[in-house]
Amino acid sequence: MLMKRSLIALVALLTFALFGCSTLNMGETTTAASSSPATERILASGELRVGMSGNQPPFNMKNRAGELIGMDVDLARALSRMMGVKATLVTMPFKDLLPALHKGEVDLVMSGMTMTTERNLDVAFAGPYFVSGKAALTKEPSLAAADEPSDVNKPIRMSVLAGSTSEIFVKRELPEVTLVAAADYDEAVQKVLDDEVDAMIADYPVTLLELYRHPDAGLVSTISTFSFEPIGVAVSPDSHLLHNAVQNYFTLLEGTGTLERLRLIWFDNADWVVELP
Repeated sequence: MLMKRSLIALVALLTFALFGCSTLNMGETTTAASSSPATERILASGELRVGMSGNQPPFNMKNRAGELIGMDVDLARALSRMMGVKATLVTMPFKDLLPALHKGEVDLVMSGMTMTTERNLDVAFAGPYFVSGKAALTKEPSLAAADEPSDVNKPIRMSVLAGSTSEIFVKRELPEVTLVAAADYDEAVQKVLDDEVDAMIADYPVTLLELYRHPDAGLVSTISTFSFEPIGVAVSPDSHLLHNAVQNYFTLLEGTGTLERLRLIWFDNADWVVELP
């Protein structure tokens, strides 16, 4: 984990280099913030509240000590440092995240959320900071060999994360499938392990992680993804300054290569899996 800690320190250094001379503070930004309710509240409280499910590895998850870890966690904490405020990570079921944003219970949603057209008509998005696609996790080699959605559109049972784009994808693209919604990925995967469903549909990084976590369970995943899904940060549509700050933050991390190195840490190796329950 030394490499990860060093990289997070680099994130903090880079954000300071870009924003250090103009870090948000109450004295200098009161007038501008008045046109952005979320930014005004963040500056007044000294707190950035970031909503996430806490159960979407490797974006966000809890380790054996009950602490949140993952790419979203690293990005949220570095962003708060850039803004000169503390990060408060608020966990709740995935389906409740956008309603919480609208109610003002969180300032941002950073939880492996796909930037769909439907969501973008409801909230603003900064990013993307990752690009994913749908894949199937199964014990059946014939399902894992699928290249197109039509290859798995048959009378089988599939688990998905409730309220996710995977649920929408199955309903729209796989009408022959019996959909089984789960509250979180652990439940969805367990249904595959227990043979209650034939497969789970999720973003490819999620299916890859489960292969790491259950190496002896006979699980296989599709290699080809069934869709193109950019992942971003949801921001209230009236929070223009906050949206701009987050977008500039990702531009910095992408341009310096730091974002790619974070992707490698959380998605291209399984060293951190041993920290999970």
